[in-house]
Parts: sequence; structure tokens; C-alpha cells
Amino acid sequence: MNVVDVTGAQKKQSPKFDGTKIAVKLFDDIASFSADNAGVSRPAYSNIETKTLKYLEAFALDLGIVVEYDAGQNAVFSLPEDADKTGYILIGSHVDSVPNGGNFDGLAGVVAGLICLARAKFDGTSFPRPVKVIAMRGEESAWFGPCYIASKALLGKLSEDELNSPHKGDGKKLFAHMDAIGVDMERVGKQIPLLDTKDVHSYIELHIEQGPLLVEKDMPAAVVSGIRGNTRYKNIRCNGEAGHSGAVPRAYRKDPVLAVADLLFRLDESWLTILQKGQDLVFTCGMIATDPKKHALTRIPDLVDFSIDFRSQSAKALGEMRELLNQEIQTVAGERKVQFDLDPEMHTAPALCDAGMVEGLSAAMSRVNLEPFTMPSGGGHDAAVFANAGVPSAMVFVRNRNGSHNPDEAMEISDLIAGTDIIYEYLKGDVS
Repeated sequence: MNVVDVTGAQKKQSPKFDGTKIAVKLFDDIASFSADNAGVSRPAYSNIETKTLKYLEAFALDLGIVVEYDAGQNAVFSLPEDADKTGYILIGSHVDSVPNGGNFDGLAGVVAGLICLARAKFDGTSFPRPVKVIAMRGEESAWFGPCYIASKALLGKLSEDELNSPHKGDGKKLFAHMDAIGVDMERVGKQIPLLDTKDVHSYIELHIEQGPLLVEKDMPAAVVSGIRGNTRYKNIRCNGEAGHSGAVPRAYRKDPVLAVADLLFRLDESWLTILQKGQDLVFTCGMIATDPKKHALTRIPDLVDFSIDFRSQSAKALGEMRELLNQEIQTVAGERKVQFDLDPEMHTAPALCDAGMVEGLSAAMSRVNLEPFTMPSGGGHDAAVFANAGVPSAMVFVRNRNGSHNPDEAMEISDLIAGTDIIYEYLKGDVS
């Protein structure tokens, strides 16, 4: 491109790094081969997830970026001079999605990290501290039940119950799916970490915001202060007694539908009480159903399956809700003459982001001419697993409309670049 100066003489303008062009191509190409009837579907430990990593590998190699695969079969990217170094800053997120999800949840964090490496490569500069970018598999709980599978495996935190979780489609256990793609399952099964945390200086994750705060504040990005933990039950079964809808009086009914409704109402009241005490909590029943092979308009069901998801930044609040759940189950079971069977609990502890990193990212935000702003994360993230394993961790949120885990995620590429600029500016500094 030529520009004309005030004297009329032409001078050649130096090319500028175009992170926007990179982001658009990566998102568009990956969306094209992972498209579903609505949104995208990149199942954990699937061929499509592998194809996504191989696509990112080809992109990185074309730019002269080094690509390796760790023992969890996650792709790890670095500048050539940093490939063999330890004490590195790890930037990452996941490439899988929920069924019929959006294209940005998870993938945006990987793309941001790759843009940081590509920009350094383009500028011919090195970071003061080595930087690596990880594209992880299996973060979403939608496919097997457990969440943060890749990061838990890396850090030796994946339990036997989690490894025995069946896939929602083919019913095969998580262990078998991970083994099939070459994950070191001998170490994973023994809860031996696949990653030496002594090699990692800190962890940074960029993610789309999954709520409306940044949209309402008209801000492109924010630094995250802390991450909610969660207590989950994927499949609780309430067993009652089948009967004719017109022939069984109320006093003789053992109706699991009304029992579950009663339980959920009680938990909702407890939720409100905890909020009124000033504690943080959200509560969701995302799945609830009678047996589709048996249910009918004129039949009292004999069972109901449902899920429960508690989330909080307070371990105390999560503990209170666990106790309340057990108490209310006993009460409802006695009053409604039903039985509740709980599947194994899945739990991730709340995590605080590293205060020094939050301060450093906030300062970087100011240096790229953005108003510093910090906020908590309502959703859970791999960063919480790293933080609770003793790795200093932090996050950057990027503005996103319409929530996440749905086809209507609406992140603007310019906002992604703003979030990436914050991280790149932070990486350029003297990160001690």
C-alpha cells in the first residue's frame, strides 16, 4: 500500500500485523468443518476435535511456530526459541464445544494465544519469559458429565468415577475414548500428573463472557478476579410407583414427578436464603424427564431422572447446598413415599485468580488504552483447575452477546483483538 506525504512524494508503508485477518480465517474455517444442524458440535475426544487440532497445527507450522503434543494429546505451540524452555507462561483454553454450541466458547482463548505467538514472530521479538499456548481437549461436561477433563488429567486430578463416566451418545466410558486417541492412561488412571507444574510459571486463559455484564457496560474486555466452583449431579433418579392417572387417590400416590417438583421448590427457597445472607450462588436443574418409553398422559410415572448444578465462589455456600440437598431429599422422600438415588457427585472448588497477575493484566489493559475493569466469572473454567493445583492463574473476558453454549454466541472480532492486546502487552512486560 502506498501513501502520499504532504510534499507529494510517495513513500512505502511498512506492513502491519493483522490479527483480525488471522482470527476471522481460523474461526470461519473451523466452523465450516464442525458445523451442525444448528451452531457447531466439536465433541470431546472425537475425530472432529482431533481435526480442529490438526488444522491449528498446520496453521502454526506455516508461520514457523513449533507444535508438540503432550501426554494428554493436547496441542502445545511455542516460538522456536522457547520450545525446550521451562518456567513458561502457559496460555490456553479448549477446542471442544457443547452439542449445537457456539464457535467462540473455548476456541477464542486458543486463537488469542496463537495470535500472540504469530504477532511476536511477525515482529521478530521474543518475550522476556517463555510463552507456550495449549489447545486442550475435553473441557465441556456435556459429552461425559465431568468437566475440565484435559486440565484435570494434566494435573493428576481426574478421578476413577469420572473416568468411568459414559459418553452421552455411544455409552462408552471416558477412559476408552481417551485411550483410543493415545492419551497416557496408565498415568491418568493412577492420578499421576501429565504436566510438571514446576515447569509452568503461570496460566492465562482468555474466554468469552458467558453473561451480559460487559455488553451492558459497553466494554470490550475485562480481567477476571475469581472463578466459581461447582457441585454437580448428572443423573439423580427419583423412584415412585406407576399407576392410572384417574384411579389412584392422592393419599395413595407415590408420584416421582411431584416429589421432584417439591424438592426443586425447596432448593429454590434455600437458594434465595443463601443470597439474602450475602453469599454467592446459582442453582440449575438443566435436565429432567420421565422414561420416554413409558410416559403417557394417563399414567403416573414410576421414575424421574434429573440433574442438579450448584455454582458459587464460596466453598461454604457449596457445602451448605450439599447439606440442604441431602436434608430435603430425606424430607421429600418420607412425605411423598418415594426414593432418591444420587449418582456420584462431581465437584470443582472455587478459585481466586492470582492477585499479582490481576494487577499486571489490569495495568496492561491501561497501557493499551482500555479502562481497567475486573469482574468475577460465573462459569467454570480450566483456569480454576490450574489455580487450585497451585499454578498462579488469571483470565481475561471478552464481550459476547447472547450468552454461550448456544449457536447465537456473538463475539465481535474487534473485542477479541482488544482482549488479545491486553495479554500481549502483559507478556511483553517483565513478568517476574
